[in-house]
Formats: sequence, C-alpha cells, structure tokens
Amino acid sequence: MIATTPSAWILFGAIALISWLISANLQRKFKKYSQIPLPNGMSGKDVAEKMLRDNGIYDVQVTHVAGHLTDHFNPLTKTVNLSESVYSQRNVAAAAVAAHECGHALQHAHAYAPLKMRSALVPAVNFSSNIVQWVLLGGMLILEKFPQLMLSGIILFALTTLFSLVTLPVEINASQRAIAWLGNAGITNIQTAGIARSALRSAAYTYVVAALGSLATLFYYIMIFMGRRDR
Repeated sequence: MIATTPSAWILFGAIALISWLISANLQRKFKKYSQIPLPNGMSGKDVAEKMLRDNGIYDVQVTHVAGHLTDHFNPLTKTVNLSESVYSQRNVAAAAVAAHECGHALQHAHAYAPLKMRSALVPAVNFSSNIVQWVLLGGMLILEKFPQLMLSGIILFALTTLFSLVTLPVEINASQRAIAWLGNAGITNIQTAGIARSALRSAAYTYVVAALGSLATLFYYIMIFMGRRDR
C-alpha cells in the first residue's frame, strides 16, 4: 500500500483549493466584464478578424464552437475557434478572449519558439496521458521488484509537467500581444484597457496553478521512487 504523508495531503489540498478559487474568480470576472460593452460595438468575431488582418494574417479563419470559454487556436486547421460567449458578444471580456486567441495565431505565424516546442510535445503528451496513471500505479505496487516500471511512469509524467511549464510563456505572451493590439487598435480605451488586462491575467493564473500542481505531483512520485529504492 502506498502511504501518503500528511504534508503531501496538505500540499495537494492547498493546490486544489487555490485552483478552485482562481477558477471561480475567472468565472466571476468573465461574467462581470461581459456586462461592459465595447465602445465601438464590435463582436468577438469582429475583433478577431480585425486583429488578424491588422497583422497581415489572411489564411486563418474565425469560427464558432460550442461551449463556454472553450476558445482556442488550432494551428493544424488554421482556425481561431471562439465559444458561444465570445463569438457574437460585444463586450470587453469577449474582445479580450478573442484577441488572446489571435495572439496564438500571431505566435504561429512568427514561429514563436515556446509555441513550436509545445506543439512538438503534443503527440508525446497525448500518448502519455492515456497510460501514465496505470504505469505509475503498477510501478508503485511492484517498485521493489521492478523499479524500471515506476521510473518509466515518472518519465511519462514529466512530459506532461514539461508541457504545463512550456504552456506558461505561450499563454502569457499571447495575452501580452492581445493587450498591446487592443490598445493600439483603439478597441479598448483608458476605461476598458485595465478590465481586459485583468480578465486575461485571471485566465493566466489557471495555467500557473496547473503547472505548479503538475510539478508538485511529479516531485511526489520521485520521492516515492527514491524512498522505496533506499529501503
């Protein structure tokens, strides 16, 4: 049986609580900022298309996807996919999210190194996520007899941790591009620029917590491996 120290439970509990608080804060801010209209009345779709054109990108389409805050840029299909709460809405929150996703399109167009690295990791991370928990579980159960299995699980989990860490500069840079363009293009003004920045900062915090949680879990598995090996 795998023992978990009280300090480990406290750490994971704290990370889970912080993650929940940040997610709740993001939902609250998005709802609040969705009530603040853009002065020019542009929709999320309009903002995205203008940002792409202003940056000389004409081979990326802006499309609509179902869900709430399911917005994403797909480099394979070259589409900026905006959710129902962004695509046709004409408020500051929708503009900020739309511009952020276009920030990823700009990264792709300019071969932004962290984005290229994250994209290169996707196949390995997809493979790892399907089996890593089973490999780690089996590795912990038979660690004394076959430590290589546990070590393989740790390596697989390290890939997901690396992906989370590489995601941080990708998301932060996309938000920086979005904020700069929104102001330069006159989409936001002195009253709304801070609101857009606040919305994107709250979204970025979710990635920070996810990366810290993944890193803490990785160290936990490493400690189990080293502890059992030292017996």
